[in-house]
Parts: sequence; C-alpha cells; structure tokens
Amino acid sequence: MTRRRWIADEVLGDRAALVGEHADHLVRVLRARVGQHFDIATGEAVRRGRITSVKNARVEFELGEEVSRAGLAETTLVLAVFKFDRMEWAIEKCTELGVSRIVPAIARRTGSHLAAASAKRVERWQRIARQAAEQSRRSTPPEIAAPVKVAEVLNFPEALRIVLAESEERTLLRDVVKPPVADGGVVLAVGPEGGWTEDELQLFRQAGWISASLGNTILRAETAAMAATAVVASALYSI
Repeated sequence: MTRRRWIADEVLGDRAALVGEHADHLVRVLRARVGQHFDIATGEAVRRGRITSVKNARVEFELGEEVSRAGLAETTLVLAVFKFDRMEWAIEKCTELGVSRIVPAIARRTGSHLAAASAKRVERWQRIARQAAEQSRRSTPPEIAAPVKVAEVLNFPEALRIVLAESEERTLLRDVVKPPVADGGVVLAVGPEGGWTEDELQLFRQAGWISASLGNTILRAETAAMAATAVVASALYSI
C-alpha cells in the first residue's frame, strides 16, 4: 500500500514534526496515532517516518531509512495573474504535474484590482502548492515567487524559453520541447484572460523566447497552463 507523504515543517537529525494547521489535518481528518508510518520529505531526502507523539497542532516523527524518489524535470511556469479562484486551480494542478517554480506576472490584461491584491495572495498560493505537492507525493513543493512585471521575467538564462501565443499559427508547443534541453530546463509563459498583448509578445520575441501554440482552440488561462505543463512534463520525463 502506498504511504501518504508529508513535507516536514521541522527537521532535526532523525526527528521531524508537522505543526499548526498542517498537523491539525493529520490529527483531525486522518486520525493520526502513535506508531503509524508515513513518508516524510525533509527537503534533502524522503524518509520513512513513525509517529512518536500526537498533540494539538503538533505531530512528531522518528525518521528511518531513506525512500527512493523520482526526480522532477526543471520547469518554471511564468503565470500571468488572472482571477484568483481559477489561478489557484492552475497552481494546484500544475504542482501535481511537476513544475519546479511558479512566477506570477502582472500582465497588461491583468485587472488592476488583481494586480494590487496579488502580493497578499502569495502565502495562500504557497499553501495550495504545498498541499498539492503532498497529494501528488512530491518531496518538495514548487517555489512560488512574489508577483513581478512581465519585463522582469524576460531574461531567464540557460533555459528553453517558450511563450504561449494564441496568434501563433505555425509552431506547436509539442514540436518545440524536445531533448536535449538547456541546463535550466524549460521556462513556460502563460498569459492572462485574453492572452498576452501584441506588445508583450514582441518583448518576449526580442528577448529570444520561442512563440508556440497549443492548437486551434482558445483555452481559458487555467486550462492553457495545465495543458502546456502536461505537454512539457511528458516531453521532459522521456529524457
């Protein structure tokens, strides 16, 4: 039987702990008790953990042998900020699909109220990513960066940089992501509702990004993010 995996809040030698709401979920929902075994991600490794103490807002583990873990391909998702409920859905699912880093970007078509409120959402996005990482048995959640302007994401070095564009008619994403890729992996930029403006696409192209499409259909921003991440993951995991 596959053991549930948790990402530790505290690690000290052969001891680890979940604390706060993180621990409460294990205690209240999963009825944690002393002696149960789970896989515990410590940041450096995944180890088998046995519960040694269960208290309100704290569950402590004794760590045992290391558990093998599959490596994740390096994928950065530059995700233009759009409606928060849909963006949270995209963050959750793209985390499950294996993205390494998510960079929220303030685009021309990002609503001004969303842009103003986005910095305050980072902690919530990080929590969603962490929960999704545990659900999908990842050893670490993706980094969620603070929101930045589009101009600040243009110059990722040592990476295959791709911007999704509805206006692209010749190049499909699946034809661009082929091994080998640069040491920095893949950086994938997905626009907001309504897509990138032509001025923004011109900035990406001038900075050396490849413009690509997911096909003829017009997708919602969250659907495009998930579909594109799945295409990239499929290609990279075959390396």
